[in-house]
Parts: sequence; C-alpha cells; structure tokens
Amino acid sequence: MDAGKKSEKIKLHPENFDLECTTVWSFPRRGKWATHKSDWRGNWAPEVVRNLILRYSKEGDHLLDCMIGGGTTAIEAKILNRDITCIDINQEALKRTQEVLKFEVDNKAKQRIIKCDARKMDFIKDGEIDFALTHPPYADIIKYSDGKIKEDLSNIHDIDDFVKEMSLVAKEIYRVLKSGKYCAILIGDTRRQKMYQVISYKVMEEFVKAGFKLREDIIKKQHNCQATGFWANRSKEYNFLLIMHEHLFVFQK
Repeated sequence: MDAGKKSEKIKLHPENFDLECTTVWSFPRRGKWATHKSDWRGNWAPEVVRNLILRYSKEGDHLLDCMIGGGTTAIEAKILNRDITCIDINQEALKRTQEVLKFEVDNKAKQRIIKCDARKMDFIKDGEIDFALTHPPYADIIKYSDGKIKEDLSNIHDIDDFVKEMSLVAKEIYRVLKSGKYCAILIGDTRRQKMYQVISYKVMEEFVKAGFKLREDIIKKQHNCQATGFWANRSKEYNFLLIMHEHLFVFQK
C-alpha cells in the first residue's frame, strides 16, 4: 500500500553517514535528505531512525511505528526497503505522513497508514512485526491535540498516569513483535518547579515488566535547547540545570 502519488526523484541518503558505535549519539545538524523536515514539534532526527533501522532490521522486514508523528520513521523505512505500519491517534499526523511519503524509490516497500490507539492495535496479529520503533510524547511537555483527542497521551500531565498508559503500549508492542526481535523508544525527562522529574526510566521499567530485556541505553544529546538567553539566566538564578539529553532504549523480546 504505497502512500500518495509519486513525484520527481530527490536525494535519498545523507552524506558521510556511518553507523553509531557508542552509547552516546549526537547529531548537531538534523538531516534534510528526502522529504525530512523539522517543523513537526518533537519529531526525532532521521539519523537516529536510520541507525536503528540499519542495526535492528533487514530489507523486506515489517516495521511498526505506533506514534508516527511527523512521519520520519516512514520516510526512512521507505528509503531503506522496509515495509512499515504507521499508526497515530492524530489524523493530522497521518495526513502529514501521507504527504512526506510522496517520493520515488527503486524498491517495493509498502506503507500501511492507520488511525489507531497504540494501546490497542487489534488489527495487527501476534508476532507480525520484525522491528518496532517509536518516539512517544513526554507526558504533556508538547501537546499535540490540546485536549481535543481524549486518547492522546500528550494530554496527560501526571507522570505516573502517563507511565501507566505507556505500560499498555509496551504490552501491545510485545504482543505484535516476533520472538527475538527488537523494539526501540526515544524518551526524555522533564523538570517541574526546579525538580528533576523522571519519565524515561519509569517507562523503561514498564517495558521490562512487559517481558522485554534491555539491550541498550543510549544517551541522545539534544541540540535544540540553547543554554543561552532566558533559560540560561533562569538556570543560574534559580540554580538548576537545563536538560539536554534523552534516553534511547533498545529492547529485545
């Protein structure tokens, strides 16, 4: 089910790309090949997605991103000849994904785009997926629907409530993933009233409880948070550090 119309050929690969080999990843300049854009708030860098797909899947595999957002995972899956099921609760995200997939490739990769809650992916069979990767919201740090979609996890303010719902996502991903295969999630933490609030490790623990084994904990540096100006001054004035990293967890079933 290739999405959208085909258009003129474009640059499909980054220059001087090499697989990351350590547990610290840093991409100061977000890639702009293919139809990648950075205007979807909170979307993950295509370099992260490309590294994950190349390390944890092979051509012809069936991938899953159950919170597709701006479509970054779908673009890379299409370029790298992987079939992909793209899910989101937000119709705007699905439309965006359909749009960014309008480019030509010399392979037969298929894209399935469906509106669905990641906590209940009933249309996907047990053990159907070869590799699952996604970049969920960090509670309500960025609200993607401003309360208009009740199922939207980005509308949940309480961190423990958010983690509870993510536990259901973890169980569903575990169900649909083939035995021995991998799941990757990129997630960060937040600060409320100067105190550090852990989201990442709480979510990681839910994936372990669901049955996954933790294969990697990668520190992903954030480069869109400048330690200058207003927030730098607040950091000094109120004595707290700006959070400039995320956790990229890789699990194995």
